[in-house]
Amino acid sequence: MADGGTDPAVFTSSTLPSDPRLLATVTNAYLGTRVYRDILHVNGVYNGAVGDTHRADVPSPVNVRINVPGEDGLTETFTLNTRTGTFSHLLQSPGYTATHRIYAHHSLVHLLAFSITIKRSTTKGPPVTVQLQMQFTPQSRDLDLHKGQDFQGAQYIYGKTLIPEVEGAPQPTVHMIWTPVPQAVTLPGEEQERTWEFLTAVAESEEEVKRCFSEGTSLIAAGSLYSSHTQAWAALWKGCRVDVDGPLPLRQALYGCLYYLLSAIPPLDSPDFLFHGISPGGLSNGTQGEDYWGHVFWDQDTWVYPNILLFYPEAARAILKYRIRALSGALKNAQEQGYKGAKFPWESAATGQEVCPEEIYGAQEVHINGDVLLAFEQYYHATQDQKLFREEGAWDVVSMVAQYWCSRVVWSQEEQCYHIKGVMPPDEYHYSVDNSVYTNAVAQRSLNFAADVARDFQIPVPEEWQEVAKKVKVPFDAARNYHPEYDGYSPGKQVKQADVVLLGYPMMYPMSSEVRRNDLEMYEPVTELDGPAMTWSMFAVGWMELKEIQRAQSQLNKCFNNITEPFKIWVENSDGSGAVNFLTGMGGFLQAILFGYTGFRITKSSLNFDPICPDNISKLKVTGVSYLGSKLNFTLTKENVRIKVTKSSRDPQLAPLEAVLVASGQRIPLPEGQSISFDTAAGWIQRAPTEPF
Repeated sequence: MADGGTDPAVFTSSTLPSDPRLLATVTNAYLGTRVYRDILHVNGVYNGAVGDTHRADVPSPVNVRINVPGEDGLTETFTLNTRTGTFSHLLQSPGYTATHRIYAHHSLVHLLAFSITIKRSTTKGPPVTVQLQMQFTPQSRDLDLHKGQDFQGAQYIYGKTLIPEVEGAPQPTVHMIWTPVPQAVTLPGEEQERTWEFLTAVAESEEEVKRCFSEGTSLIAAGSLYSSHTQAWAALWKGCRVDVDGPLPLRQALYGCLYYLLSAIPPLDSPDFLFHGISPGGLSNGTQGEDYWGHVFWDQDTWVYPNILLFYPEAARAILKYRIRALSGALKNAQEQGYKGAKFPWESAATGQEVCPEEIYGAQEVHINGDVLLAFEQYYHATQDQKLFREEGAWDVVSMVAQYWCSRVVWSQEEQCYHIKGVMPPDEYHYSVDNSVYTNAVAQRSLNFAADVARDFQIPVPEEWQEVAKKVKVPFDAARNYHPEYDGYSPGKQVKQADVVLLGYPMMYPMSSEVRRNDLEMYEPVTELDGPAMTWSMFAVGWMELKEIQRAQSQLNKCFNNITEPFKIWVENSDGSGAVNFLTGMGGFLQAILFGYTGFRITKSSLNFDPICPDNISKLKVTGVSYLGSKLNFTLTKENVRIKVTKSSRDPQLAPLEAVLVASGQRIPLPEGQSISFDTAAGWIQRAPTEPF
């Protein structure tokens, strides 16, 4: 359903934004570029040592513009189609149309491609020539590039990064083959239509780049390169939809956010793909000095990840495997700071060692450790995938983080509890504080989760884990009945971004609704209005929990200040500064819809729901929710909830799912393929308990 014939998934404009940073991006898990930009980036390829390590700039052979000089009466449109993962530029004259289309192939992730199609409106006519303006020099400030021998009529360069991240670390090699681009293409007078296709392949070895390029050219010869790309996108959207009967800007924002997030995730059918994480600006950004250099922060684990886990646990798994591979770097970080266990870096690149340009964040913003573990915990409860924990290194991450927290706390004789001193909370305006409430609560959560997993695996639980979890200080002001941000925080002090409000969601820290309300009311007026884009979505979720729909909406509406036209690129700060294509903000906004409106919460034993429907939305449909190996669709209105299991877990030993309603205790079986509905109410999804005979 579309408003007035406008497809909310297609963004079209007759002009481009004046700021080139706000151009659309075409990205897959391996390659990314901004349209009309002379560089591209490759998954995991960084150059520069520690504080200077950044995504290596690779020259882009797809930076081409089409032009018909001297022709009057031309109209042009630029379109990002999020359904097909394609950017196109259309030139239209009375006699013909010329279309330039560019995309990062979604399933063949080593390929970037563009095509030019000229189509005349009559069967014959004069020849039509379209100029191709290309700015390309096979050079890079980050790579030592050499020219290789031409391959199948295409050009070939290769080289490795100049400076390793840390001494002795590998210097990744980039191999690139691309179809040469002529200065113009001409449609002969006797032809009505013709398409020219141009291919760029990028890989880590000569053998692989040649194989990928050959695969691409044979698909071009079969006429199916582009259709194989759009089919991959169609399959992705089929399993991951958020449809709203509501205002067009909201629907467009949802498609935009999902498109940019889905562009960043590893391919679902490639378990061997080595994924190097999601940075705040995605793969298309992160050059030296911009967009956090392309590093991976808590933005991945806390802000982007829950949305991915809800739909595509296999992609969520690949994100966790990036953290598992980085464990050796995290062990080094802890050791260098004088602690035991593992300390994940505040900013991570290829090695997992700290690469933050400013030392204070790496030393003090230690909540990252708990953020990483919270992602592992959500995955464990949503999938019950024990293999990742038993055999593939996740248990090592969990136990090493628990060990770190135990070595990081100090006992306070005076207060008879453990303190975590000298930290920077998520609110980065304050540092060297003691007992950040968020940091301590997330540390406690890490320790409790580690103990739970140990019990599941019949591993003895170290007493220390339980002792520290029980006795770590989580600051609380009983007189004002709220959580101070840290020891000595005085109400009214300005805060940079969502911090204490994260205790309610995503952390689900136990508190009464009165305390939840007080936290929201205490911090909402003192939080920086122009702060990072994900903040207001978390205030919105808090108000939704309390069923304060108007207050939630006013917070959520602030997010729209960070969405730019025409391609719905998010900026980190509403004044346009900071990282662009800010996936973190998009992730927060999606969580406000996917976990806010629905009330979804992943717990140890269930997927909870507690829906609300604001006045401007008559229906919300979430397609493809993954839980314990099953796929579910939820349709929510003010009046009722409809749930359909479209695919059940294929494990015959597992009991089927059922819905349980909180108020009545009613249990509703969820057989595969059948829709069940009930009056809108809170409840949860669980495995049906096996009845005793």
